[in-house]
Amino acid sequence: MAKKSKLKPLLVVEDDPGLQSQLRWCFEGYDVIIAGERQAALAAMQKHRPAVVTLDLGLPPDPANASEGLATLEEILASYPHTKIIVVTGNDDRDNAVKAVSLGAYDFYQKPVEPEILGMIIARAHTLHDLEEEFRQLQQVRTAQLEGIVGASPQMQKACRMVEKVAPSDVTTLLLGESGTGKELFARALHNLSPRKSGPFIAINCAAIPEALLESELFGHEKGAFTGASKQTRGKIEYADGGTFFLDEVGDLPQSLQAKMLRFLQERVIERVGGRSEIPVDVRVICATHQNLQALIDEGQFREDLYYRISEITLQIPPLREREGDNLMLARIFLDRFCSDHGQSLKGFSPEALQAIEGYHWPGNVRELENKVKRAVIMADGDYVTAEDIELDIASADEDEPLQLDLRQVREEAERKALQRALTLANSNVTQAAELLNVSRPTLYDLLSKYGLK
Repeated sequence: MAKKSKLKPLLVVEDDPGLQSQLRWCFEGYDVIIAGERQAALAAMQKHRPAVVTLDLGLPPDPANASEGLATLEEILASYPHTKIIVVTGNDDRDNAVKAVSLGAYDFYQKPVEPEILGMIIARAHTLHDLEEEFRQLQQVRTAQLEGIVGASPQMQKACRMVEKVAPSDVTTLLLGESGTGKELFARALHNLSPRKSGPFIAINCAAIPEALLESELFGHEKGAFTGASKQTRGKIEYADGGTFFLDEVGDLPQSLQAKMLRFLQERVIERVGGRSEIPVDVRVICATHQNLQALIDEGQFREDLYYRISEITLQIPPLREREGDNLMLARIFLDRFCSDHGQSLKGFSPEALQAIEGYHWPGNVRELENKVKRAVIMADGDYVTAEDIELDIASADEDEPLQLDLRQVREEAERKALQRALTLANSNVTQAAELLNVSRPTLYDLLSKYGLK
């Protein structure tokens, strides 16, 4: 089997056989691909995705005019906008060369061809393309700031972008999402990206504390306020002064405390249990719940005015089943972590295990996936984690997907999922992912840019 060329591809669009041979000989430092007309050029672009193209404007079926060459230029840039196209023209065709540049060509060069000068232009175009590509990649890794949050799916990227926008402000934020989706991680990300990041992050779970103790936990109490109150104690809200207070499972907040919480949110002052003085507290509040607060309001279990106070900004965290490709990515991360924790040397997941992870509905979200992988690492006997080790019930997966009739949408969704799966299987190694997809590295970078993936 022939080895693939490691030279950079260079597409030469030229209909003159003699000039084709000359240019192929001049640029032996590149993997030169020759195309003699528009359709051949577009096919070569799709297959090789060269960063740089030289384009003769006089192409068949009308080589005496520039119309076919200009049309080729526009079609290439419409599909591959980052391509650097160098227009090669005759001495009497300067006007069309200038027009080509106005349409998006990188540069133009007039015949007769001098290999050294044209080679210098091509090298410069490659350098600029590489710098721009590096910048685009750097722009896409901004989510690394969201410590602890892992996800390449469009749904998670959207949520992360919203965190970045909301974090610098002090608005009260409501995080909505099913159990196990990582609401506290998002709350911590909001804190860590805010001006309050050097202050405390204090969290309390309303569902985990008995109602009789919750008021004291939130607001604190004075000595002698109730039996057993032997000293003055500050509450969690007071401890969060200067930082962020995270009220988890706010839907379980007892009605007897909702009015007091509303007053605190309005006035930013608290009163300890048994106290008489108001204590100002400078704190940013983030709330979270897996419950439908609107339904609780309709049932009279949650105050509507409190709801509007805690939901100045609402951020919906997607469940794992809606995060395309993230289940495999997270499974690999958990596998590496637990292998390290338990001294195991597993090589990865078997193909059946990967299929099971993809097909399962994950009602318990990321927390369930983490627990399944942890158990599998402990129980696995071979070099690879099997579907039996994970104990997944694939039959519970949702197989009744709605029929999509928009061919472009179906194609784009399939392409995005294939990209995410290839990157996950290749552990984000671009070269390996490109080989799995049977495309070139430039092609893969273009596709990643197209779908906004890291």
